[in-house]
Amino acid sequence: MRISLTPRTSEFFVLFAQAGENALDTARLVERRFREHPNSGVTQEQVKTAETKGDTLTRQTIQLLNTQYVTPFDRDDIYLLATEIDDVVDYLEEASDLLGLYGVEMPTRHAVEQCAIIVEAVGHLATACENLKGMRGVSQALVDMKSLEDQGDRLLRDALASLFHDSKIDPLIVIRWKDIYEALERALDACETAANVIANIVVKNA
Repeated sequence: MRISLTPRTSEFFVLFAQAGENALDTARLVERRFREHPNSGVTQEQVKTAETKGDTLTRQTIQLLNTQYVTPFDRDDIYLLATEIDDVVDYLEEASDLLGLYGVEMPTRHAVEQCAIIVEAVGHLATACENLKGMRGVSQALVDMKSLEDQGDRLLRDALASLFHDSKIDPLIVIRWKDIYEALERALDACETAANVIANIVVKNA
C-alpha cells in the first residue's frame, strides 16, 4: 500500500462527520422501529442499509489512515474513534434485528425509553464528530452525553429488575428481552467509549 506524502487531513473530518450523521440516522430509525412495533414504517432492511453505510465509512477512514503520512491527530485515536462509531451502529442494528428474530409482539416501555436516550446520546456524539476540526462545542456535547449514559445505566437496571420481578413471566420472554436490553445498552456504551476517545483527542490537541 502506497503512503501519500500529500496531506489529506480534511478528509478525516469529513468522514467522521458523515459517520456521526449516519449513526444518528440509524438511532432514529431503530427508535421509530421499536416505538411503532409491530406496525412500524421502518423495516429491518432500512436499518441494515444504514449499518452497511456505516461499515463503508469505517472502511474508508481506515484506508485513508493507512495511506496517509500526515494525520490531524493521533493515528490510534483515529482508528479507535472510527471503530467505536461503527460499534454504535452495529449494536443498534443487532437490537433491531432481535426484535424481529424473537417475534416480539409489543415493545416494552423500557426498550422505547432506552432507544430515546440513545438517540439523544448519539445526537451529541454526531455534534462532537461534526465539530472535531475546530473543536468548538465538543466538550459540552461530551458532558451532555455522559449524563445520558448514566440515565441509560439506571434504566437498564430497572428494565432487568422488571423482568425478574414477576415469577409468572415466561422464561423465554425474559431471555429475549434481556438480550434486547443488553444490545441497546452496548450501543450506548459504545457511544460513551467514542466520547472518551474524542475527549482524549481534545486534551492532546489543546
